[in-house]
Amino acid sequence: MIVAADYRVWTFEDFCARIPEGMKADLIEGVIFVASPDNIHHYDINSWYHAILRNFLRVRKIKGRLFGYRIAFRLGEEDGPEPDVAYLIPKHCQRIRKTFIDGPPDHALEIVSPDSVGRDYQKKRLQYERAGVKEYWIIDPLEERMTCYRLGKNGKYKEVRPRDGMIHSQVIPGFWVKPAWFWLTPLPDEDEVLREILAEADGKS
Repeated sequence: MIVAADYRVWTFEDFCARIPEGMKADLIEGVIFVASPDNIHHYDINSWYHAILRNFLRVRKIKGRLFGYRIAFRLGEEDGPEPDVAYLIPKHCQRIRKTFIDGPPDHALEIVSPDSVGRDYQKKRLQYERAGVKEYWIIDPLEERMTCYRLGKNGKYKEVRPRDGMIHSQVIPGFWVKPAWFWLTPLPDEDEVLREILAEADGKS
């Protein structure tokens, strides 16, 4: 859904002033897109992933900042997405401002909903690639598919395929997930998943 009924180009400052607190939206090439209310499955996946990653960072004592949705990242004068989950490595935490992040995240995750298919797979992929987001993961519960992009030295995204059923992060040392976890109902126990991730990570360290 698009906020603006006319065809003007919105700036990031317009976007911040126009979108009320608590509403999830994205600014992409000057167009404001407002997300539909979360369905329960989308909400559950978001909360589950955020909790696992938060606890992994805590246990491994990895610094940086983890953000949930409704935090805007200013990528340019006409670009300001709000990833479902985003992580900044420690040296990029100076990008944090009072009401937004002035620059790209290092790791971004989006959960596809019926009205966001084109945005997540196309518009945001190009937006994140241009901004230099090092790692972009897409969770698609509609198709039960996880698509992962990693920024190459040429500044272009390369799709990363699972190995042994796992996707490893290059931004967050030791962190990995199994795409199959996201399609289970109910979602796997958070503590058990965290133990499995830590055990595999420790085995390779």
